[in-house]
Amino acid sequence: MTRTVDTTQELAAFLRARREGLDPDDFGLPVRRRSRRTPGLRREEVAELAGVSVDYVVRLEQARGLRPSADVVEALADALRLTPDERTYLFNLAQQRQPATDKPATAAAPPLARLVADLAPLPAMLMNHRSDILAWNDEMAELVLDFGELPPAQRNSIRICLLHPRTRDLYVDRDQVVRESVAHLRAAWAAHPEDRELTDLIAELSAEVEDFARQWTRQPVKVGGRGRKLMRHPVAGLVSVDFEVLTPLQDPDQLLAIHRPSDERSRVALQRLWAR
Repeated sequence: MTRTVDTTQELAAFLRARREGLDPDDFGLPVRRRSRRTPGLRREEVAELAGVSVDYVVRLEQARGLRPSADVVEALADALRLTPDERTYLFNLAQQRQPATDKPATAAAPPLARLVADLAPLPAMLMNHRSDILAWNDEMAELVLDFGELPPAQRNSIRICLLHPRTRDLYVDRDQVVRESVAHLRAAWAAHPEDRELTDLIAELSAEVEDFARQWTRQPVKVGGRGRKLMRHPVAGLVSVDFEVLTPLQDPDQLLAIHRPSDERSRVALQRLWAR
């Protein structure tokens, strides 16, 4: 019979299992006679590494009703040297929100970069949370712009859409693009408040794009994971594309954006473009 998870009991069991699975030699701790040790680290040693009391660790491992704060969970995760997946699991068990990293990816994970290339002829690109472009295929470059022509600091999809002279007239409904850009950046800003480059990007767009500044004050919030855009392409003509943004489980700080023609006319037009 399947039962619901008792998070307090599971948290206790998980902490014990990870503590007992550690090798004291990896921590440079004093060597004691093995006959006097439980497997792995002592509770006292975990408490010292995490900066909490021994009694607190004991109560957690005995499932005595404690709910550790996010700071304590972070300290325990560091002390137990948890993997990223284990760290997320611990935060979920403690019913705490895991702090967002403010160090966004600046390079594409190699398997994802290969996937972007393999998705051809569908235009695809890989981005981080602030929409910096990390990888793209030739079809994506043909659809929007050859991002390789830009300095790395300017390879941001929202910045390109709103500020680059070759894309100012690319989107038929520019107001929609502005609204979606503001909504996405607001969500990213809330999740990464210490990201200085993200803050600078928002300030630049607010100063340069009047519609962006006006929309920003209205505080729309939405992660743009799916939608449709009508484009006035200089070579292919009027084309409609659907986009889907996916988050890889192994690299959740990277976003995979895939584009597809919305209708048969657009499919034919884009095929001709890519065959050039």
